[in-house]
Amino acid sequence: MKQLALGISPAPHPTLDNFVPGANAELLARLREFQAGRFPDAVLYLWGEAGCGKSHLLSACSGPRTVDDVDALGEAAQIVLFNAINEARQSGGTILAAGSAPPSQLALREDLKSRLAWGLVYEVRQLTDAERAAYLRTEAGRRGMQMPEEVVSYLLARVRRDLRSLSTLLDRIDTTSLEQKRPVTVPLVRGVLKDE
Repeated sequence: MKQLALGISPAPHPTLDNFVPGANAELLARLREFQAGRFPDAVLYLWGEAGCGKSHLLSACSGPRTVDDVDALGEAAQIVLFNAINEARQSGGTILAAGSAPPSQLALREDLKSRLAWGLVYEVRQLTDAERAAYLRTEAGRRGMQMPEEVVSYLLARVRRDLRSLSTLLDRIDTTSLEQKRPVTVPLVRGVLKDE
């Protein structure tokens, strides 16, 4: 008989505390200032590769003055953001924005690119393999799973390594392990990956 796995361990809401910092400690300090209303500049702009955690950070700091994926903004939205940055600078407010590249490399209006570069610009750096391995062990422990090192190594060599994908995969591994009443092993994980 197959055991039913209950969703008792939902993924936590994105916060600055549950963001895995890696080489982004200075950025996290600036974001804490932003959250506390103590950020000294009008703009804090984040950029980086897909899966580096930009959306997590913006969600953790969400508010009316956060804009994700600025490089996907249409002409009208670019004008709105341009005006919002000007207003923030005049009123002492702040804008938190993110995109896939530094402002100068975005396919946006020139005046908006210059506004995005007015404040601090940070590259959100990807985690190293050792940091991803630590994340897998920590998340597995949070879910009550035993995650042997050979499973961690197997996963990092074969799957997408952004944290959202790894978290989703951990959910599937956890569910399969509980339903089949089997420990987390490479053969179990191989079966989960085969079912993708």
